[in-house]
Amino acid sequence: MKTFVYIDHFKGEVQPASWEAIGLAKKYGTAVALVFGADADEITKAAFEYGADEVIVVDDPALTDYRAEPYASTLSALASSSTPDLILFPTTARTRELAAMSAVDLSTGVLTDVTGFEVNGDQMIATRPIYEGKLLEKTVCSGKPVMATIRGRIFPKPAREAGKTGTLTKGEAKTEALSTVAGYSASESAVNLGDAAVIVSGGRGVSNNPALTPPAGLDEKQAEVWRAQQGFALITELATLLGGAVGASRAAVDGGYITYAHQVGQTGKVVTPDLYIACGISGAIQHLVGMRNAKVIVAINKDADAPVFKQAKYGVVGDLFAIVPALTEAMKKKMGK
Repeated sequence: MKTFVYIDHFKGEVQPASWEAIGLAKKYGTAVALVFGADADEITKAAFEYGADEVIVVDDPALTDYRAEPYASTLSALASSSTPDLILFPTTARTRELAAMSAVDLSTGVLTDVTGFEVNGDQMIATRPIYEGKLLEKTVCSGKPVMATIRGRIFPKPAREAGKTGTLTKGEAKTEALSTVAGYSASESAVNLGDAAVIVSGGRGVSNNPALTPPAGLDEKQAEVWRAQQGFALITELATLLGGAVGASRAAVDGGYITYAHQVGQTGKVVTPDLYIACGISGAIQHLVGMRNAKVIVAINKDADAPVFKQAKYGVVGDLFAIVPALTEAMKKKMGK
């Protein structure tokens, strides 16, 4: 079976689930990586080293910035001429749009946010979460090629083999488009919850430290936010020590404690880290949807009846302002720092 794997990247940084998609493709046959954009030599090299049998490179100045029309037209043309059985994408905002537009061109469909894949004869069966993650469904795509976006950190990432090469093919860009890129800006690029192996998250409880006295002159709301920022400083210290990222509940974001880029949940990021530490988060269903697939969940909360404990493998009932610093110090000793 021949599989196209779209390598999603921005400014030279590749979405890691792209490599996971190559590993999945290799499980079923030949993996052909698609690399679009100008000056993509390093990405092409990495695609081979992560296991691609062939890399089709479309190196054109018109593809320097992502635009849906030329990218979809280019991908559709390649798929029409090479007839892959399957096209895989990492799940990102860009690839949701790209896969959908390409599927229209190819008269097929898209299986989204796939967490499992199996082949039964000539039928490819995908597993994906539905109803806010409460159920899993098995579904198929009736069209060909089958197109699917895969959830990050679900499938194994292949080991990188330095110096590995394969067949390099140059593709032609389809540059006609109605849109142009006038400019863009990126905010908080360091916040990468989707790829983080460890996430330490804070909720509304991070603002409830009565031992802290806010600076004079703050009104009640400003004092609340100030306390929360001190609480998130503790969470950030632990996350940094563990080499992880800082997350937050919607309540914390809505309260102005931290920016939306950190939000985990139904209206934020869906994450699958190896370790998720929830501090002062009660566990509303919207938040649980975003983190319930973490391999290990640790909950710290004063309320023994908080819903988050039903999802946690380990639960600590107590004051996060005492427990988080103690945990941080214990980890420093353990790690020799």
